[in-house]
Amino acid sequence: MFTGIVAATGKITHLQPLEEGLRLTVTAPGLDLKDVALGDSIAHSGVCLTVIAKKKGAYQVDVSKETLNCTVGLDALDGEVNLEKAMRLSDFIGGHLVSGHVDGVGEVVKFEPVGESHELVIKAPKNLAKYIARKGSITVDGVSLTTNKVKGRTFSINLIPHTVEVTTLKRLHPGAQVNLEVDLIARYVERMLKP
Repeated sequence: MFTGIVAATGKITHLQPLEEGLRLTVTAPGLDLKDVALGDSIAHSGVCLTVIAKKKGAYQVDVSKETLNCTVGLDALDGEVNLEKAMRLSDFIGGHLVSGHVDGVGEVVKFEPVGESHELVIKAPKNLAKYIARKGSITVDGVSLTTNKVKGRTFSINLIPHTVEVTTLKRLHPGAQVNLEVDLIARYVERMLKP
């Protein structure tokens, strides 16, 4: 589990093709890797991946073909990723409960400064729209955010300057694709209400 509070950004410095997927080498100078062991999970722009090797300031993870097919941003050499180590049960939850399992890919409709902040408008896939609620939680590229408005498949978010500064969201533009994970609680509520 994660909280959607990004600890650092990293860079994909090497892509090694596998039979069914890719092995990524990620450099993460801002992420403390001292307590990361082989087998630990780190979220990469919202995607939970397992550390299989590490050396000073860098580590490797494998990405399956299935994961590559339903996410964006993990197959770009020199691509930047938002990073968050898995939470411990004793950790403070500053964002919301995030599983690290991307539900779908959204498209940025608008990304513009509004005063000191930025307005981000995203069009969600049709099958995810029903889980997105006004003033609800959503994860965009691994970042826990709160929706302001929801209309059909589109929703808007106000990004404060700190969030823009410390995440990869600063590089967004209309037409860009983003990994989305809807609120975990909404999924369980739907399941419980179905006969």
